[in-house]
Amino acid sequence: MMDNTSQHNFIMHHHMELSTLTMYSENSTNNTGAREQNSTTCSLRIPQELFLTLGLISLLENILVVLAIIKNRNLHSPMYYFICCLAVSDMLVSVANVVETIVMLLTEHGLLVVTPEMLRHLDNVIDIMNCSSVVSSLSFLCTIAADRYITIFYALRYHSIMTTQRAVTIIAMVWLTSITASILFIVYHSHTAVIVCLVTFFCITLVFTAVLYMHMFILAHVHSRRIMAIYKSRRQGTSMKGAITLTILLGVFILCWGPFFLHLILILTCPTTPFCTCFFSYFNLFLILIICNSLIDPLIYAYRSQELRKTLKELLFCSCVTFRCDSILECLFPWKFT
Repeated sequence: MMDNTSQHNFIMHHHMELSTLTMYSENSTNNTGAREQNSTTCSLRIPQELFLTLGLISLLENILVVLAIIKNRNLHSPMYYFICCLAVSDMLVSVANVVETIVMLLTEHGLLVVTPEMLRHLDNVIDIMNCSSVVSSLSFLCTIAADRYITIFYALRYHSIMTTQRAVTIIAMVWLTSITASILFIVYHSHTAVIVCLVTFFCITLVFTAVLYMHMFILAHVHSRRIMAIYKSRRQGTSMKGAITLTILLGVFILCWGPFFLHLILILTCPTTPFCTCFFSYFNLFLILIICNSLIDPLIYAYRSQELRKTLKELLFCSCVTFRCDSILECLFPWKFT
C-alpha cells in the first residue's frame, strides 16, 4: 500500500493525463527527460477546486435539461430525445471529472487511503465514461444534423421517416456502439490505432455534419418555395432554427474539444519537439475546455428553445417553492395528476 504522498502523486499523474485517452502522452513523456524539463517552463497549474466547481455546475445543468425534456410532453419528439442524450453524454464528462477530483482531494488531505489496484479500476471506469462521452457526443451531433436535414428537405414525410421507434433504435445503437468502442479503446490503449481511430472519427463526423449544413443553408430558401401552406412555412422556419442551434452546438464542441484532438494528433506527429512539448504541458487547460463544453451546451438549449426555457424555469421555481407542489413527482409529471 502506498503512503499518502505517493497516492497523491499517482492520482495527480492520472488527472494530468486524462486516463487512457492520453496515455500516449504519458508514454512519449517517459521517452525523454528533456521534454519534462521544457514542460516546466510553459506549464499551467489549475486548482483542483476549479475542476470540481465546474463539474458540479455542469452536472446540475444537464440534469435539469434531462428533467425538463421528461417533464414537458411538447418536447417529446425525436430531436429533443437526441438533445436529451447529448445532455447525458455531457453528464458523463461531469460525473467522471467530479469523481476523480473528489478522490484526488480526499487523498491529498489524507481522508482516503487507496491502493494502486483500486486506482487502476477507478481509472478504467473514468476512461470508459470519457470515451463514451466523446464518441456519443459526436454521434448525437451527427444524428441531430441528419434529423434537421430530413425535417427541412423531407418535411411532408418527416413523421413517417423519423418515427419514435426509429429514434429509440438509433439512440440504443449509438449508446451500444459508444460503450463497446470505449471498452475496446481501454483494452487496446497501447496501440497507436486507437488514437488514429479517435482522430479519424472526429474528422469524419465534422465533414459529415459540414456537408449537411452546406446543403441545408444553400438550398433551404429554394425548398421553402415549394411549401405554400402557411403552417408548412412556419415549420420550415422552425426547422432552420433547429439547424442554427445545431450549428452553435457544433461550433462550441469544436472550440472546446479541438485542442484535445490536436493534442492527440501532435502525439503522433511530433511527440518530442519543443513546441509540442510545451503544448502538451497545457493539457489541464484542455480539460477545463472540455468541461466548459458540458457547461455551455445546456445554456444553448435554453437560449434557443423557448419551450425548453419555460420548462427549466418551472423546474427551478418548483424546486425552490416546493410547498406549491403536492410532491416532486407532481412537479415533474403534472399530467399524471390531472
